[in-house]
Amino acid sequence: MNVTAPPRATKREWLGLAVLALPSMLVTMDLTLLHLAVPHLSADLDPSSSQLLWITDIYGFLIAGFLVTMGTVGDRVGRRRLLLGGATVFGIASVLTAYAQTPEMLIVTRALLGVAGACLAPSTLSLIRNMFPSPQQRTTAVTVWSTSFMLGGALGPVVGGVLLEHFWWGSVFLLAVPIMVLLLAVGPVLLPEYRNPEADRVDLASAALSMVSVLSLIYGLKEVAKHGLQPVPTVMIVVGLAVGVVFVRRQRGLAHPLLDMALFRNRAFSASLTTLLLTVMFLMGVQFVVAQFLQSVLGLSPMQAGLWMLPAVLAGMVAALAASGIVSKVRSAYVFGAGMVVAAVGFGLLTQVEAGSGPGVVVAASILMFAGLAPVSALGIDMIVGAAPPDRAGPAAAISETANEFGGALGIAVVGSIVNAVYQSRMTGEVPASAPASAGDTLAGALQAAARLPGQAGDALAEAARSAFAHGLQMNALVATPLILITAAVVTVVLRNVNPAEQAEDDAVDHADGGKDVAPSSL
Repeated sequence: MNVTAPPRATKREWLGLAVLALPSMLVTMDLTLLHLAVPHLSADLDPSSSQLLWITDIYGFLIAGFLVTMGTVGDRVGRRRLLLGGATVFGIASVLTAYAQTPEMLIVTRALLGVAGACLAPSTLSLIRNMFPSPQQRTTAVTVWSTSFMLGGALGPVVGGVLLEHFWWGSVFLLAVPIMVLLLAVGPVLLPEYRNPEADRVDLASAALSMVSVLSLIYGLKEVAKHGLQPVPTVMIVVGLAVGVVFVRRQRGLAHPLLDMALFRNRAFSASLTTLLLTVMFLMGVQFVVAQFLQSVLGLSPMQAGLWMLPAVLAGMVAALAASGIVSKVRSAYVFGAGMVVAAVGFGLLTQVEAGSGPGVVVAASILMFAGLAPVSALGIDMIVGAAPPDRAGPAAAISETANEFGGALGIAVVGSIVNAVYQSRMTGEVPASAPASAGDTLAGALQAAARLPGQAGDALAEAARSAFAHGLQMNALVATPLILITAAVVTVVLRNVNPAEQAEDDAVDHADGGKDVAPSSL
């Protein structure tokens, strides 16, 4: 075989990357925008409590549930075609969401947004896998794509807060329209088409099993985070795991599976996937509690809290981009380990946070955590996609995105449970008899009860609740610090002999010589 370096991306591919980063940023931004708009749309549409629950959760649920299926569909019908189709539906659904007249209509439009969002994420990442065959350039491209998600999550509260101060609640969803119009206008010009010419039809039974498993697990984990370990969420988690086992067994028996289980036999793929899951779990779990601390303990508005968190997100973006250059000279395992050590210092600093300490300590700790873990997340995604052959880039991209969803849900569930347990323990004996029992269960319940109590009794309850919550944040950081150091050591040892860049180079060379795996369509 004539071994030659894979072709390097041109200006067209880099412009295409800029286009792909926009919908990725929007998907995460849309998650935060709704939470800001809830008080306003509740006053306008008057949804019931169950309707409001569906309005807030169905978008994320359906994104998670359809990721694996859409990743495989893209390989069959064309990754660009699926991306542009998803963008069309996302833009139309955004307009319908903005002008929804009833809670039922809003639930349906949010569901459409979720399905469309599941088309966007794996399509963008799998296109990057083929647009950038050079491992070094692909690492940079995936890092840019990954940081766009972080930027979307950080900008959501800020941009949404500004819009809600001047316009009606539906305005926050219209942000998607110009971005999707731009994608539809320039996508056919800048983005090549890729599909697997040997792909068979999608196995509908596998798609259904995948969706039921993921939705059950995500729902159960989110409910555990909200209400603790209750019977219904526990049953849903068990059902999700059981259906997942059936799904895996079915894939092993199919000639053309929805998800090729052989991917998991690749050490770079499986180890990177586990690392990504743990990294997102640590980061999202603590970020969830920090956001509550800034708003409920320090009394900041969502927009103010978003502004305070921007330095951490920017630090993570800069660190991730710097790490994408470092890995061309240093093995990823050592970059992973160093990043986790930096994050552990941030978690250690978080153990010093108190209710009256102000935002400075929290922001400094968050900067270290983002600067340490953002490179691990970005490089982990790159290793997952790079370890998969080009014809399986769609499923690999979907798996990495599903790991993000699971990691976030698991992190919020675990961290939220620890905070609630510590909070309830610290509040024992602190709630006056005249206050409702909910004051001892959650910080929000305590602050609502404190607002109704007279004078010093209300102030004392609020102060005790804020102090108890801050102590829960300290305990989380105290538990996370040694765990992340242990993870750093294990990841460094397991991946120290794995060089995904070399494997990706071989894959690209094989693809160039054979030309059978993925068919790029002409424009």
